[in-house]
Amino acid sequence: MRATRATHTHLIHASLFALAACSSGTSSGQGSVATPTPTPATGQTPAPDATGTPVSFPASDAPFTLQSYAAFDNPFAVAFLPDGRALVTEKPGKVKLLGPGGQPVDVAGVPAVEYGGQGGLLDIAPAPTFARDHGIYLSYSEPGDGGSALALAHATLDESGGTPRLADLKVLFHQQPPGDGGQFGSIIAFAPDGQSLYLSSGERQRKTPAQDPNSAMGKILHMTLDGRPASDNPYASDGGERAYIWSSGHRNPYGLTFDSSGNLWEIEMGPKGGDELNLILKGKNYGWPVVSNGDNYDGSPIPDHDTHPEFEAPKLWWNPSISPAGLVIYSGSDFPQWKGSAILGAMSGQALVRASLNGTSAAKADQWDMGMRIRDVAQAPDGSLWLLQDGDDGKLMKLVPKG
Repeated sequence: MRATRATHTHLIHASLFALAACSSGTSSGQGSVATPTPTPATGQTPAPDATGTPVSFPASDAPFTLQSYAAFDNPFAVAFLPDGRALVTEKPGKVKLLGPGGQPVDVAGVPAVEYGGQGGLLDIAPAPTFARDHGIYLSYSEPGDGGSALALAHATLDESGGTPRLADLKVLFHQQPPGDGGQFGSIIAFAPDGQSLYLSSGERQRKTPAQDPNSAMGKILHMTLDGRPASDNPYASDGGERAYIWSSGHRNPYGLTFDSSGNLWEIEMGPKGGDELNLILKGKNYGWPVVSNGDNYDGSPIPDHDTHPEFEAPKLWWNPSISPAGLVIYSGSDFPQWKGSAILGAMSGQALVRASLNGTSAAKADQWDMGMRIRDVAQAPDGSLWLLQDGDDGKLMKLVPKG
C-alpha cells in the first residue's frame, strides 16, 4: 500500500477517469474459506465522468476535495501498475484490475484465503521488476490445520488470454504455526535498491510471540525476492523463522514504507491507545507487549516506553487510538507543502493524518476528519494521492487540490 509502489512517471488519468463502480460481493462469513470463481465475469459497466463522483466529508478546512472512482467489497489494499492501472484486493478473496473503458475485472488465479475477522486477502504489490516480468506479490491469511497463517506469494499477472489471471503462483513464506486470531500485519515494502522485500507480521492477538526470538509473529521480516532470508538479517545464520527477523516487538503493523533517504517507517496499532509511528532499525526491539503508551482493553496499565530504555521508542504515538492503516511518504506535486511527509489513514479515528518528517525525527502536523474509515493510502505513478475506504462498500478516492 505506498510510495515504493509509485516508481514510474506514467500518467494515471487516462486509465482511471473511466473506471466504473464495482458491485459489492457477498461476505463468505466468519472463518470460512473463500475460493475465487475460476472464470470471472468481465461485463462492461457504465463509466463515471472525467472527474469522478464527488464525495463529501466533514473536514471543510482540508486543502483537497475527494473524487470517487469505484467501490469494493471490504477492500484491503490498492497498488498502482506502471501504466496507471490499479489492483485492489478484497478481503473475501478477490483481486480487481481497474483500467480504461469502465471495465473493473476480476483477476483469476487468486489463492484460497481464510476470510473472517481481520483475515482474508490482504496486501498486493507489483514487483520492482514488473515492467519486465509482470511479477506480483500478495499476502493473505492462508487456511491450514488448526487455523490460519500469514502467507506471502508471488505470481505473474498474465493478460495474454484476454482475461487477467495470476499465473505460476508460488507461496514464498508461511508464518507458523497456524492458529486463531487477527492482527496479521501483512504489509509489503521493497528495499530502495529493489533487491529484497520487507513484510510486516502481526502477533495474531497472542502478545507473547512478539518477544519470541524464534517466531515470525510480531516482527518485521526481511527476505530476498524469492522468499529466502536476507543475508544481512541479524540472525540470518540461525535458520528457521528467526533467520527472517529484521526487528521485533510489534503488535499489528498496518503500514510500511521507505523515505527518499532510505529510512524505513512503520505504523502499528496499539491496544487501548498507544498507536505508533516507528523508525524501523535493524535488530531493534520495539517492546510489545512489555511496553506500550496505551493500556490493555480491560483497563489494566502497561508500562510506558520510557520505563524500559532497552526497547526502541516510537517517534510518534496517538492516545486515544486512531487505528492507523496505510502509509506513504509523499513525493508528488499536487500538494507541494506535503513533500517528504508521512501520510496515513485512520480507521477508528476516521481521519487522514499527516506527520512531518525531518531526517529520523517526526512531528504531528495535520489530522483531517474524513467521516469514514480509511483503510489504505497510495501514491499513483503520476504523483496523485489516493485513499481506500474500509467496509463492504469501500470507495477508491482521489485527493484533488482545492483551487
